[in-house]
Amino acid sequence: MHNIKLNRLMKDVEEHLRNTSRQLIQFDTEEEALQYLTNYFHAAVNFDFVGVALIEADALICKAWSGKLDSIAAAFPIPVGRCTPKLLAQNLTSQKDGDENCLLISKLKEMGAKTWFTVPLAEKNRPFGFCIFGYDHYVPLLDLEQSFEEFGKDIAVILKMVKKKEMQSKRIKGMEWISQSLSLEKPFENYIADLTAKAGLWTKADFACIYAYNEKENSFVFQPPAYGKMDHPKIIPMDNYRLKDTFPYLEEPGSSQLTIPLVVNVKTVGVLHIEKKHAGRFTEEDLAVLDFLSQYIAALLENARLYNNEKERKNRLLSLLDYEQKLIKETVKNESFDAILSAFAEIFKSSVVLFDQFMQPIAFQTISPEKPVNVTALAQEAKKLKKSFKDGFTVQNPDEPVFSFWRISAENRLLGFLTIGRNPDGFDEFDRLTVDLFKNICSIQFMKQRLVLEAKEQEKDSFVSQILTGKIKNKKSVLQYANFLQWDLFKSHRVAVLSIAPDGQKEDQTAQIWDFIKSKLLEWDKDIITASVEGLFIVIAPATREKGHDWPALHEKMEHWAADEWKNCALFMGIGSETANVEDYQESFKQALQAHKVVKARLRKGKFAFFEALGSYTILHHLNNPTAIDLFLRKQLGPLIEYSDSKSMNLCHTLDVYLKNNGNVNSTSKELFMHRSSLLYRLERIESLLNIRLNDSETRFNLMMALKLYEMYEYRKKRLPDEGS
Repeated sequence: MHNIKLNRLMKDVEEHLRNTSRQLIQFDTEEEALQYLTNYFHAAVNFDFVGVALIEADALICKAWSGKLDSIAAAFPIPVGRCTPKLLAQNLTSQKDGDENCLLISKLKEMGAKTWFTVPLAEKNRPFGFCIFGYDHYVPLLDLEQSFEEFGKDIAVILKMVKKKEMQSKRIKGMEWISQSLSLEKPFENYIADLTAKAGLWTKADFACIYAYNEKENSFVFQPPAYGKMDHPKIIPMDNYRLKDTFPYLEEPGSSQLTIPLVVNVKTVGVLHIEKKHAGRFTEEDLAVLDFLSQYIAALLENARLYNNEKERKNRLLSLLDYEQKLIKETVKNESFDAILSAFAEIFKSSVVLFDQFMQPIAFQTISPEKPVNVTALAQEAKKLKKSFKDGFTVQNPDEPVFSFWRISAENRLLGFLTIGRNPDGFDEFDRLTVDLFKNICSIQFMKQRLVLEAKEQEKDSFVSQILTGKIKNKKSVLQYANFLQWDLFKSHRVAVLSIAPDGQKEDQTAQIWDFIKSKLLEWDKDIITASVEGLFIVIAPATREKGHDWPALHEKMEHWAADEWKNCALFMGIGSETANVEDYQESFKQALQAHKVVKARLRKGKFAFFEALGSYTILHHLNNPTAIDLFLRKQLGPLIEYSDSKSMNLCHTLDVYLKNNGNVNSTSKELFMHRSSLLYRLERIESLLNIRLNDSETRFNLMMALKLYEMYEYRKKRLPDEGS
């Protein structure tokens, strides 16, 4: 009879085991399935306590408990290494197994469990926990070892299926949450807050945050806000390009920290980092959840970043257009560049300098007054580079930032340079657009100023032309305009005519060179008047000049200024006589024009001359019969020229100096650095070759005329040798 009851009981237990397996499949989460398991066996099979413990990292965690002896459940987590290895490999019972070294068995005895047995949970020989059944009093155990062993395997498979269902459910909910949260109008910070919160809640973490990768700085930058208290550095530099060296817990469960890379198109855009600061470890399931979430985090963050960048670009563009409208109005109202540069400096947060085409500073704006920019040194360095670059170039003075120079042009004409204290290597597309816009605004202002200046110059040129070439009809109006120019017509002046020989330069550069010279003259001496009359460049200055500002110094300065910008550029200048009244300016102009023609076309020495110093040259300049001139020169100087060529002795020069010294032998020998006896020998030789007497006045006149003609007409064709001993 006892055996019949025992067999019936065993069948009932087996039936309960089968029913439990069937019921567990219906649950969607591991927690629900395990709690049903413990509750069912506690109620239906009358166990005093039932529990399930699973392995997480290297510890056993109690996942479900029903019945008495809750203190046993409170003893978990228990390190796996402190329990007998049999616990996860085979069934154990209180009647056969009493290993004192096993912490779990010790706890069972300590808490008063009299009868118990365990069933390992394993799937394909991979253990992941166990079930424990027991009583607080002694009960003889049935011989159901084989049935419970199979039950344990079934439970393991079912739990794995439930976990998959749970993961799938989480993913579905996650996708629903992501789709509901997907809004490009949502602030970027709200994205971060939602994503870190979900990561923390889904994995039961205490802390979660996102770091975005800054490729330029090779570092990870914290993206606020975090889930939980943030006590990590906001910027984490990378020592190298191995992500795991920077984040040791990268995709490694089993610890209290876990880091997941955020990847878009095989490119790491950041990381998601979570922590359990109080207790617990992250599992493979947590890693799987975060892997799933990270794909959407990376995509959403990248989309949000691109969208916000586009919004920022749009706002920057609208702001730039607003600046453009304001500055265009400014160019209509005012002629200065101050407002333009102020806006430019405000946008770039850098010092800004505006130079003209000749690298002269026009306007300047600084962001740091305590750190002034050496504009002069900057211009000097830029002059060395400006011709080598078609568009922009950079200059850096010691202890100053890099300055980028941008050409301002209009109608293929260089107007100036816009300079900013920033390295253009760091400019994005919008920065370059901003530079182009301000270059255009500056070009408008330059052109406006130029139109005003040209109108004033034309008016001044017309006035000067009237003084120099026309008949003065209204003397009062002339005096009024001269007073406006600060030109005292009754003070003695000289009129000079200037021409610019490009010497390899393009012809259209002469006007540019003249503009440059005019600007430098205005700085150098405000008493000088410049104008263009009938295609000629005119310089009018007070007749009496101080040392260093006299006419030779003036010509030297102008040549020096031109040579700084244009190599091998020659300036020829003829200077008229002094004026005593208004009517004398026309005469001085005519004389300057005549002197200029002689200087440019005939003289071999010097590039400027006073009219009164030219003497007979002004008359000889108009002798245009080359045959007659040639016959006269052969008659007067032919033998002397031939002898000088053959003997390497410049007797023509000796004769020229002798005649200019009025036949004085002592004065001539001193000027030629020659002994008196040597000079007398040469003079005798000259008389012998030419068959003349040098003390005859008519002979001297003819020889002086011949020497001047020879200098004017022959020196370019045949140079005589230098003075010899």
